[in-house]
Amino acid sequence: MEAGEQRAEQARVDQVEREIKRQVATAEQAVDEAHQETRAVEKNYSENASINRYEVDDIAESRSELEQQRRLVSQAAENENIINHQLRTLQNLQGSPYFGRIDILDPGEDEPERLYIGTASLMNSDRTDFLIYDWRAPISGVYYNGTLGKVQYETPAGTQSTELVKKRQFTIKDGRITNMFDTNETVGDELLQAALGAQNDQYMHNIVATIQQEQNNIIRNTSSDLLLVQGVAGSGKTSAILQRITYLLYHSRADLNADQIVLFSPNNLFSHYISEVLPSLGERNMRQVTLAGFLRRRFEGLQVETLFDRYEERQSEATAAHAAADFLESATVMTAVRQYVHQLPADEVQFANLTFNSQVFFSADHIRELYQGLPASLSVADRLVKLKNQLIRELQHRVREEAKKDWVAKALDELDVQQLHRLYGQRSVDDFPDEEAQFAYLARKLAKRRLRVVADAIYNNYFIDFYNQYERFLRQVALPQTISNRDWIGVITDYQNEIEYHRIKLMHTAPLLYLRDLITGSGQNRAFQYVFIDEMQDYPLATLVYLRHAFPKAKFTVLGDSEQALFKPLQLPQAMLQELRTVLDAKHPQLIVLNRSYRSTTEITDFAKALLPDGDQIISFTRHGAKPRLLVRYDDAGFKQALLENAVQQRADHESVAVLTKNREQAQTIYRFLHQHQLDGLHLLTARDSDLPTGILVLPVYLAKGLEFDAVIAADVSAANLTNVDAVGMVYTMATRAMHQLTLLSKGAVTPAINSAASQQLVIEHEFADKK
Repeated sequence: MEAGEQRAEQARVDQVEREIKRQVATAEQAVDEAHQETRAVEKNYSENASINRYEVDDIAESRSELEQQRRLVSQAAENENIINHQLRTLQNLQGSPYFGRIDILDPGEDEPERLYIGTASLMNSDRTDFLIYDWRAPISGVYYNGTLGKVQYETPAGTQSTELVKKRQFTIKDGRITNMFDTNETVGDELLQAALGAQNDQYMHNIVATIQQEQNNIIRNTSSDLLLVQGVAGSGKTSAILQRITYLLYHSRADLNADQIVLFSPNNLFSHYISEVLPSLGERNMRQVTLAGFLRRRFEGLQVETLFDRYEERQSEATAAHAAADFLESATVMTAVRQYVHQLPADEVQFANLTFNSQVFFSADHIRELYQGLPASLSVADRLVKLKNQLIRELQHRVREEAKKDWVAKALDELDVQQLHRLYGQRSVDDFPDEEAQFAYLARKLAKRRLRVVADAIYNNYFIDFYNQYERFLRQVALPQTISNRDWIGVITDYQNEIEYHRIKLMHTAPLLYLRDLITGSGQNRAFQYVFIDEMQDYPLATLVYLRHAFPKAKFTVLGDSEQALFKPLQLPQAMLQELRTVLDAKHPQLIVLNRSYRSTTEITDFAKALLPDGDQIISFTRHGAKPRLLVRYDDAGFKQALLENAVQQRADHESVAVLTKNREQAQTIYRFLHQHQLDGLHLLTARDSDLPTGILVLPVYLAKGLEFDAVIAADVSAANLTNVDAVGMVYTMATRAMHQLTLLSKGAVTPAINSAASQQLVIEHEFADKK
């Protein structure tokens, strides 16, 4: 490209940078003024936050003034937040204001219009012209999807046509153009090469400058109520999903906010890794939760088995033990739960005593009697609502009875002056004709306050024994032929023992929650509009059915890679879509398959492809590096020495080196060994960790899901080590975490999962030549 043209583009960058700098200064001043205004309003509120309680008219007037003050505080805080958001958006543009340019010629126009694309919109000083267009704007779709010539793009007003006459891509750092070229591609390889060749750090970067056409189709999809993204490792599916969230927030900004979107992440490390993507694009992060965290909150007081715990346990279990779990995690069992609750007889509902001060307050028999007296034509959930109302009315009557008891009088005597003052509330001693009336008032107030625990228990359905109810469901459910009655009795006995010790296995969580929610008519959150699930191939179908129930108004976007199914058998994308379409009751499902891998070098991707029976469908990105190495050692000393040497060497060359193991125990053993040699930057990562540091990171492979590292050492790919696991999925997942360098270690004979085709993609080194 001519030097004169680059000088002209640089001059424009300089102009835009000056405008950003000016607007940043203005915004900083506005933020300071807004902050001072907020503090002043809050101070005024705190100084006047009292009500004159002596005259009725004064009370009403004081409350009105107080409400007005509250509104002023809220408005001031909201204004400060808006200005702060504008400032952060401008600061994100500084140094790298845009990455693309398109010249378009609309029908009937003589001269093309020049548009620059960046992470956010920017207008000039008098707000008459856009200096930068937001990458999410409808016209920006031309940059990602269009090739030179006639193109179409979607707008709220419908499909529009134009002619794309130029597409130019930039790399701008610190306000200087470091790379610039014209292309007819959606996004040229040159820009991708520069982005993908960089060293990895602890955060994922936004990919708006390098979005490919197939990723753009994911990002801008607004019509599907179920979008299934099946993407090979490193295909950018997670990045595209995060850009999708920012696009949806932009596209539906009048009706959607970040609090109405939830992302189910595979683990806490992943949550940290992606945490900076949305803020870098000027958006607030959506809600994030792991499946373990979600279940833990719904089973307060129980220790819930995680996917990782079960994975560790299954490696030592016999295959026959998996049949019960497969059944309990199926869509079939959720249908059985629904039928069971729908047909549940009144005398089969398992009620529990409600206690107060260690005494039975409402007995289970009494509660059952009230329930059986309600109309049988009502659903279980509707009968429970009426039952709770009856219990509350009885409680109100019991409050008056309890107020006359000795324990109340004794409790009143033990209150200090301040506690008595709070008990009076808005009343005073002078409001009562005599001490008897005063005592009766205070006694009722105290009894009501102490008995609130019973009211809370009624509200929270503590009068139903859901764990016993679920056990009864298990005893009557129709079993598949793969499970013997003897094995099923063992499952029930194990469930009883686990509950007794306040534990519950993962396979029971979805059907038990579903049963509880259907009985009570609760457990649903209708505020969420979008649910995103990453690594969905690891989720049991029963869990997905429950999530559909829990978020009934939400559109679902689920993404994963069937080849990385460490926790359950591999499933083809079309079969997966059909299954999900049914269990998630989707009316407009869509499957998008991403077959091009961008994360790893061609050499690493070619090795990973060769592991799979359908690996020829994966397309490697043309970024070359060293061939992966397979080091075979035949004793423990040789294995450890090779591990140590490679860890040290790779840490010298790379920011992040991951040592991946089959399970938690092996990770701990390797960490202890490396720790003895006092390696700098050595970390053992567990499921509890949320930070992803740089250095040498030792972790079980399932915690590496969704993550990428500069270099990876697969700790032991021997046949002996990879028994009782899906060896192909294990090695594939380990290999595809590596961006630049991959080393596989084997203590003894190598797993057959590394077949002859995969072996040809490796540099293989045996400890002794005669042991080849």
